[in-house]
Amino acid sequence: MVKGNNSVSSAAGLSSRDLILDAARSLVASRGYDGMAISDLSTQSGLPASSIYYHFGNKLGVLAALLDRTFNELHALFAHPSSFDDLEPLDRFEAWFTAACASLDERPDYLRLLLAISVGPQKDAEVVRTTVRRIRDFAHASWVDVLTPVFGASDVAGAGDEAFIEELAVLGRAMTDGLSLTNSFDGMSYSSHVTPFVSLIRGLADRQEGKKA
Repeated sequence: MVKGNNSVSSAAGLSSRDLILDAARSLVASRGYDGMAISDLSTQSGLPASSIYYHFGNKLGVLAALLDRTFNELHALFAHPSSFDDLEPLDRFEAWFTAACASLDERPDYLRLLLAISVGPQKDAEVVRTTVRRIRDFAHASWVDVLTPVFGASDVAGAGDEAFIEELAVLGRAMTDGLSLTNSFDGMSYSSHVTPFVSLIRGLADRQEGKKA
């Protein structure tokens, strides 16, 4: 079982937990999850294996906690769509997506971490699936939030509008997942893709508006 911060009773305990997670982040990035052993975590963090088991239970617990911490760190950087409620729908979308990509440029390890665990057997472990699902549900909800005003206000949108928004939200989330590869292998920033994707959304919005006219 993964122990939460409340199970650690001292500042020293919290520091030890963070040292282990820092070590795990470095090891997963360089070796992948399968290449990370408890002995590696112990060496990298400078802490005994017993400390790792105390805080996280096992290696999967370390991974789940690392995902959770990385999500919380990135979430603190991300602007919520409501931060741009004073803008028109399309401008609101562009402002939010621009801010989101800027956040990913600051923390590219976030999506790389998700990618690293998505190709190994650990992705099927319940503790990992639960954490990843929470992360992805949050991302999906943000996309729906920011796209809904563009493609139909709640008081006039029909079932077709809602289905289309859901499809675009899935596409948007998948695109940002894929951009982690572009960032890692091609060295292209997330922000460099803002303009073409915003143009796509604007074009789709114009097309929809034309059909309704």
